[in-house]
Amino acid sequence: MPDDASVYDDSSAKESVQKLYGFLSRYEPSHAPGTEWGYSNIGYWLLGQALASRAHTDYETLLETRIIRRLKLTSTAITPSPPMKARLAVGHNAVLQPAPPYSSVSIYSAMPAAGGLASTVNEMLTFLSVCMGYERSPLASSMALMLNQRRAIDDGSEQALGWVVMREGKSDDRLIMHEGFTWGYASHVAWDPKNRVGVVVLSNQLAGLGDIAHHLLRSNVPLETPTVTKHTEIKLDSGILDTYVGEYEVEDEGLFKIARDHDFLTIHVPPGWGLPKFRLHPESGRDFFVADLALRATFRTGPGGRVNELLVYPPRGQHALSAHRVIAPR
Repeated sequence: MPDDASVYDDSSAKESVQKLYGFLSRYEPSHAPGTEWGYSNIGYWLLGQALASRAHTDYETLLETRIIRRLKLTSTAITPSPPMKARLAVGHNAVLQPAPPYSSVSIYSAMPAAGGLASTVNEMLTFLSVCMGYERSPLASSMALMLNQRRAIDDGSEQALGWVVMREGKSDDRLIMHEGFTWGYASHVAWDPKNRVGVVVLSNQLAGLGDIAHHLLRSNVPLETPTVTKHTEIKLDSGILDTYVGEYEVEDEGLFKIARDHDFLTIHVPPGWGLPKFRLHPESGRDFFVADLALRATFRTGPGGRVNELLVYPPRGQHALSAHRVIAPR
């Protein structure tokens, strides 16, 4: 996947949309359409932009008029009202420190369809009850249509419109879910279409919530043991940092760019992840962590002691991605 870090820089929302279009004009998919599945924040961004353009408005206004008002949600918004801000829980990052307000991160003002919606448990339950058919709503038919179109995911689940339909073991039981992570916050919404029960779990700390949500729906699903990883930043010589600078590629995923910014390193993940550039904090000579979300990176050396591999541990707890160096610093 070609990389274009400028798509996620500190430009205004209008400038970022133009850069999105520029990026897409150069983008060449690595697979034929419909043959591979991949989650993409930039895809949701583009979809939101397309819907807003079709309606001759902006995405925030479209969401407000078509969804929020119709469901009579008074504490749900992309731009929180003053009363909402007063009640907003302080978010915490991956090292349990207060996170900056998500509205201050330019990427979320540029791509609201992929993150940045504030709400409450009760109002998310109102939304979920409409999806499950418990409440009459003019949106009921649209909610049902969201599950009609599905595409297979490698693990046996299916991607619907916005929702993931999970198969439970070898049975035909299904759970329908969607989860989200943003600056200092996490969310997980899941429901059982057979038994018609659902749950909303919100957290003001970056952490996976799937085990909690699924345990509430299926008592046989075990809760994970809570872990808090303590990271201690150390100081590394500039010469060591320079050996890590370069580009590292994961097949079918894209490029990870490691760069110097004064006396520290930064990492920019593939654009499809929909994330900005992050500062890397060293905790050993080869191991680094990101404070803003649960992402870690480890550098490995090959013959002759030259750095040739980057292990990236994604924020959602997936297995490490092995990225091989393709461009070394000149």
